[in-house]
Amino acid sequence: NSLRELCVSVYVCLCMCASMRVCVYACVCAGGFLSSPELLDTRAARPFSFSFNTSDYRILLMDQDQGRLYLGSREYLVALDMHNVNKEPLIIHWPASDKRKGECRMTGKGGQGECANFVRMIEPWNRTHLYTCGTGAYQPICTFINRGWKAEDYVFRLVPGFLESGKGKCSYDPFQENIAALINGNLYAGVHVDFMGTDPALFRTMGGRTAVRTEQYDSRWLNEPVFIQIQQIPDSAERNDDKLYFFFREKSLDAGGGSSPSVLARVGRVCLDDEGGQKSLVNRWTSFLKARLICSVIGEDGVETSFDELRDVFIQPTQDERNPVIYALFTTAGSVFKGSAVCVYSMADIRNVFNGPFSHKHGHNYQWTVYTGKIPYPRPGTCPGGTFTPGIRTSKDFSDEAVNFMRAHPLMYHPVYPIHRRPLVVRTGVDYRFTALVVDQVDAVDARYEVLFLGTDRGTVQKVIVLPKDPSTMEELTLEEVEVFRQQLYVSSEAGLTQVSLHRCGVYGRACSDCCLARDPYCAWDGERCTAFTPATKRRSRRQDVKHGDPLRQCRGFNAKVEKRLRETVQFGVEGSSTFLECQSRSPQATVKWLYQRGGRRKVVQLNIRKTPQGILLKSLSQSDAGLYHCLATENNFKHTVARVALRILDRDIVVALTSPDDDPMTSNNTPSQPEIKLIHQYCQSYWEQLGLKQQKHRSGIHGKIKICGRIWIFSAAD
Repeated sequence: NSLRELCVSVYVCLCMCASMRVCVYACVCAGGFLSSPELLDTRAARPFSFSFNTSDYRILLMDQDQGRLYLGSREYLVALDMHNVNKEPLIIHWPASDKRKGECRMTGKGGQGECANFVRMIEPWNRTHLYTCGTGAYQPICTFINRGWKAEDYVFRLVPGFLESGKGKCSYDPFQENIAALINGNLYAGVHVDFMGTDPALFRTMGGRTAVRTEQYDSRWLNEPVFIQIQQIPDSAERNDDKLYFFFREKSLDAGGGSSPSVLARVGRVCLDDEGGQKSLVNRWTSFLKARLICSVIGEDGVETSFDELRDVFIQPTQDERNPVIYALFTTAGSVFKGSAVCVYSMADIRNVFNGPFSHKHGHNYQWTVYTGKIPYPRPGTCPGGTFTPGIRTSKDFSDEAVNFMRAHPLMYHPVYPIHRRPLVVRTGVDYRFTALVVDQVDAVDARYEVLFLGTDRGTVQKVIVLPKDPSTMEELTLEEVEVFRQQLYVSSEAGLTQVSLHRCGVYGRACSDCCLARDPYCAWDGERCTAFTPATKRRSRRQDVKHGDPLRQCRGFNAKVEKRLRETVQFGVEGSSTFLECQSRSPQATVKWLYQRGGRRKVVQLNIRKTPQGILLKSLSQSDAGLYHCLATENNFKHTVARVALRILDRDIVVALTSPDDDPMTSNNTPSQPEIKLIHQYCQSYWEQLGLKQQKHRSGIHGKIKICGRIWIFSAAD
């Protein structure tokens, strides 16, 4: 219940292949649940919660070599088996000292429990050790973890006697996000490097090199940033051209200036081997550049909606390591209008912007314009010793003119637009926002598809696929939505961790048509039921149609069997009251309508009802409402009956008599008639069957007494 009341930090991880690990941050607020009984019933989820006193779990590292998942929390580090999170966790207790906690509280901190060591970073150091950092009760600390050579060693412990400062590696405040990447012994981190949290920086430390950072207290470089993602991406075959790309959002320098957005999404980059300047920008990046990321959509009314608040970034590798695909998740910046979008960017477009004109404030209105003056050599943002500067060994050899230009012009003039200049996924006019993003590539029968897993601030994960509808438009399909977050999806929060399978093919049912209409690339119909699809499986009966979802073509000959197998359920209602007839299509894209049948004719149910996505509510029941109700789903011109419900109406007086207290049931005068007794018998039998109990059978003669639903009634042949 505490999850209903607080905003919990959630990390979503997707383990896809041995060469890759991804951890993504999100925030789930107000009513987020990590698991639901329905999901657990499918055995697709494996929840795990910890018995020791801690909180704020974050998935910090996926160790493919040892098959381990590393969590950081308040004063604990945990190593879990990736394939079964309930199997023998390895635990390290790493608290801040009592002295340090006291000093932290003396500064006025601790009102929200932040005077503790919150573990915020775990990075691989070598085959046997990890490097980890925590907030240290507002005094960041770092150390090494011995994880052993292999998982079977069950080694997971801190290196004794080693502890060093985490300044420039981990933020002081556990509520301020930081990003980090350990590359060739150097730690690159986007952090706030002071106690007050007013000095954000992209920092490089360790590796025996001089620390380098962004310019301090210069809002042209960083203006109250929130760091999102960081990754090394090579620019060419020349190693010296390698760059570190980082994604963040920051406050606009023009905030409050009319139509200018208050928050802007950014992509930035630096050269890995940047040593800083010789006279100017000493121990500062001389290659720092940034550009704006645009994600917007034009509505039917011609009004453009911009999604400016960058929330998450997923970097999808391709066969060309220089050109991964960038998936970015955005929300609207305001609190009144809720909207979310996913935009996709190519590295070619990003590089073109960084190779384009610089931005420059000029004129009497001091507006951003294109810099039209002379660009110094080497061009700002170029790496020393790279393809275009083979004769320059270090950034300290850059000319003063080039360094000073870069210091004053870190922003590119042109923004980066998404592929096709439109979002891949858009959500507007809904009561939730997307908060987290993970992408998986799935090989289906006809092609390879990319499936998006999107976390929401209402505590659910949507599984979405986007397909080409025609050469100019795309079709977005929500495959399913579940109440949580080898191939597994992992979720951690304040309460614990849940391991979820990427597919739940069984929920699509046994029908070929339902499996085909689901258009889930993880699943295919195998001749008997909807099961997990693997490209290597060769069976003639397998049916899958992700692109078109056409059961008329794929399931010819199997559709009639589904109608015959459909079971008719009996439901009882009481005169004058309401009843709910449940029917939920397995496909979110299907349209549902109800038909009422009595005396052979079917007609659409319209009067005195309330439709919901889960079924219909019939209000003020009367005997004329009794009959057979058909729930009909239509999708892609394919119609099929999802449910049949036979509704029986009980007389209100009889039900009142049955349920009212009676000290002497043997003397009850309001005796039901023989047909009513039969109807009540049916109701009771249905009731006990629902409870899973075996109903006791009672014989009734021409006269005597009968026990109905626990009450005794007297009747005679005349009754």
